Amino acid sequence: MRLPARPNGRLAAFLLACMTAFAAHTAAAAPEPPPIFVLNSLDANVSVINPVDWTEKLRIPTGKEPHHIYMTPDEKSVIVANSAGDSLTFLNPRTAEVQRVVYGIIDPYQLQFSRDMKWFVTAGNRLNHVDVYRWDGKDLKLAKRIASGKTPSHIWIDNTSTIAYVTMQDSDEMIAVDLPTQTIKWRVATGAMPADIFGVHNDKTLLVGLTGSDGVQVFDVAGTEPKLVGKIPTGKGAHAFRSAGDGKTVFVSNRVANTISRIDLATLKVVATYPVPGGPDCMDVSADGKTLYVTSRWAKKLSVVDLASNKVVRQVNVGRSPHGVWTLDHAKRI
Repeated sequence: MRLPARPNGRLAAFLLACMTAFAAHTAAAAPEPPPIFVLNSLDANVSVINPVDWTEKLRIPTGKEPHHIYMTPDEKSVIVANSAGDSLTFLNPRTAEVQRVVYGIIDPYQLQFSRDMKWFVTAGNRLNHVDVYRWDGKDLKLAKRIASGKTPSHIWIDNTSTIAYVTMQDSDEMIAVDLPTQTIKWRVATGAMPADIFGVHNDKTLLVGLTGSDGVQVFDVAGTEPKLVGKIPTGKGAHAFRSAGDGKTVFVSNRVANTISRIDLATLKVVATYPVPGGPDCMDVSADGKTLYVTSRWAKKLSVVDLASNKVVRQVNVGRSPHGVWTLDHAKRI
């Protein structure tokens, strides 16, 4: 009977070395998760956060007063709107490299693409206008500058890509802009200091955050004229929305109350409240829907909220007056 051969010591050592090298190569080759971008409005730059060790990797200089950030429809670029710098900074959402800067975009405080990718709309917060641009997938061409009302704030474009709704922060109203003709369809009074807008029920209903009040107004916009149909109490300083990504709920930040409310889209009632210090403002949600990233505007922090435990589990130091926050690794926006 033939006994099995004993393994050669050198061969075993060689195989172990190969396996170790392969494991190291595999670990080295694993791509880093996309960074989290935080706009520092008073510092004119963007903090780039590593979501693994929660360190600020670098700061990218931008134009003056970057307030909001938005992705191109193909998610190959993320756009920083520099309102006082009259420019847009395009960043690579994975590497944080500056791809290009587009100048001559006057006062882009807030920005949004239509879903058919044909229109790009900006709200001129300090100059009281709404700009409608045509987008060909690469370049912007101004179609019309529309005199709006006092301090246009936030934008929502409906799912037909034909209507842009814009709030007027200091004249307490909302307008509907017909995109194909670039004309104002209607104007309606709102509560104090309307800010962000979020469309629900197939965009037949609009939620409007009232920064000067303590909740969210509900407008029926299914007909030819808008109708105020209710208000959702959330907390003082209701400001920005972010979809939870589950198709069932949406978050709203309450800057003065230092809370985040979760609203059920079917009932339009608050179903959960999360304490977040420092004036919570803009938000993003992780792809798995478990984590909420919130800019704490007055505390110079990015707050990270674990939604299962309802707690802020960490804060990352960023710049002055952090506003917009965005990551490629996000839950569904609608």
